[in-house]
Amino acid sequence: MEEQAAAFLAELGEAQRDVACRPFDDGERRWLEYRPEYRPGLLLADMGTAARKAAHRLLAAALSPPAYAQAMAVIALEEVLDRQEGWRRGRHSEDYRVVVFGSPADDRWAWRFEGHHLSVTMTTVDGVVSPAPVFLGANPARVDLAGQPVLRPLGIEEDLGRSLLLSLPPKLRDRVVVADRAPGDIYSGPRPRSSPIEPAGAPRADLPTAARSMLDELVQVYLGRLSHPMSTDNLHFAWEGGPGPDAPHYYRIQGDDLLIEFDQTTPDGNHAHTVVRRPRGEFGEDILAEHHARGS
Repeated sequence: MEEQAAAFLAELGEAQRDVACRPFDDGERRWLEYRPEYRPGLLLADMGTAARKAAHRLLAAALSPPAYAQAMAVIALEEVLDRQEGWRRGRHSEDYRVVVFGSPADDRWAWRFEGHHLSVTMTTVDGVVSPAPVFLGANPARVDLAGQPVLRPLGIEEDLGRSLLLSLPPKLRDRVVVADRAPGDIYSGPRPRSSPIEPAGAPRADLPTAARSMLDELVQVYLGRLSHPMSTDNLHFAWEGGPGPDAPHYYRIQGDDLLIEFDQTTPDGNHAHTVVRRPRGEFGEDILAEHHARGS
């Protein structure tokens, strides 16, 4: 990432770097905005071809190949959504911004690639990477042809979550389903500091062996997006809403320093959100604390 960030910045002119670069301690470093709202950074549309390619290489350095493909599908869906909305809002696939905080040569630096339904933040301190938060959404979540999906970038996350729920025996499923109605959005929301959310549902230890394996597989789908490990201690699984694909639904996986959320909560069931967060350490707060404790 250091190499790709430096290569990205090298492709920018002075005026572009003024937009793309912020001090590490800038107040907008701790930021998450997946709605079509204001965000800092240099717009892809304002970059030359070489700089745009460098920005994509930086994003790809942080994500696994499947997750990078998902991210590209999310970006492409902006054009599909714009068509569905009758071109009224002017959504476009270059409406994403890149911002670098500090210098890749420093012992503390960070970067973010963000736009509607995509937010990837990476923070590096003393060579240790904090890979969160990472948000991927999709609207439309599914585009069909002859009843089969042409594009469904978050389908695996949805299907595995539902399969896990339906695999549970009835009494255990009743514990996991903590609300009959799904929330309007993920609980952590577009906030840089998510409010504490109490674990709900059932702990992994209480699941049957096969369900524990399914939960582990689902967690790895999310953590497999990233090039860096995260803690999976003391997991809980909770579901809200109906079990069927056409009913609004939501699930959450929580651990000691892990929060995974999925929602598909619009009436048409065709608008999905997913996020991976670290309540105790996102935006590098834990590794920054260690850095300062060492007097660095």
